[in-house]
Amino acid sequence: MTSVDGIFSCGNALHVEGQPGSFRVSGNACKRGEAFAISEQTAPMRTLCTTVRTGFAAVPVLPVRLSGEIPKEKIFDAMAAINAITLARHIAIGGVIEPDLAGLGVDLIAASGLLRPADG
Repeated sequence: MTSVDGIFSCGNALHVEGQPGSFRVSGNACKRGEAFAISEQTAPMRTLCTTVRTGFAAVPVLPVRLSGEIPKEKIFDAMAAINAITLARHIAIGGVIEPDLAGLGVDLIAASGLLRPADG
């Protein structure tokens, strides 16, 4: 397992043994590596960067990201919700396209200024 959460990037050195509630982690260079290894065993989370369709011929898709992490098993739910969206308005980078995407508690955010409003 690889942790890139801390400043040391534990590489492939992380090893987890034991059962939930009594995990032992080795190979971590910092506490973040240990926390990452345990969370990967108990409740893996992921971030998501993708594109959303637009109604603009000059910019047919717009890069987007989530405002936070979601449970790994909910990635397909998030993508289904994103694939159902066609953005028909101009939006600045960082603008919220869809609040609380699919009830996951994260917002879908514009990751590009390609469709920024003319005034900003």
